[in-house]
Amino acid sequence: MFTFDEKKKIIDTLENDGVIAFVTDTVWGLGCLPESSKAVKKIYEIKNREAEKPLILMSNEVYNLLPYVKPVPMVAQRLIKAHFPGALTVVLDKSSLTPDYMTSGMKTVGIRVPDNAVFAEICKIIPNHVLATTSANISHEPPALTYEEAVDCVGSKVGYIVRDYGYKSQGIASTVIGIVNDEVKIYRQGVIEI
Repeated sequence: MFTFDEKKKIIDTLENDGVIAFVTDTVWGLGCLPESSKAVKKIYEIKNREAEKPLILMSNEVYNLLPYVKPVPMVAQRLIKAHFPGALTVVLDKSSLTPDYMTSGMKTVGIRVPDNAVFAEICKIIPNHVLATTSANISHEPPALTYEEAVDCVGSKVGYIVRDYGYKSQGIASTVIGIVNDEVKIYRQGVIEI
């Protein structure tokens, strides 16, 4: 899918503490390598985002995300099997691999595997195959839904905007759930009904 130049641009941007914008199945996103505190800080600056709002981790495969969280409870495993890849974010206890600076100091982190070929391709070519992410927008404004909107919204602030290759966002954010005492707790109702 990507040309050699595009791959190089994506990898160079991320490895040099940069932020990229990309299409997902729900809305456009911003992402950086979770290990880069500089890049995470940039995401907060780009969005003008409150420090107490954490980022989430996304990848093309759930296996890439497992090292960042503690063992996954059975009820969460079932939901992951049913809805990954897709518009579901599962909030789990984080492992020591997930840095505090991307979770606003919380002991949990949200994980998601978007159902989008362009995003999957990005993950395949980057170190560790995982991005720290959030929606591409200025806080409290609607997220970008197209390449053009992403350019208008964050174009001058990010290192690189990945072309969408005709893959569109649905325009509805993911459903966010957590597991509290083995019960599913819905933090945000999105595309997927649990």
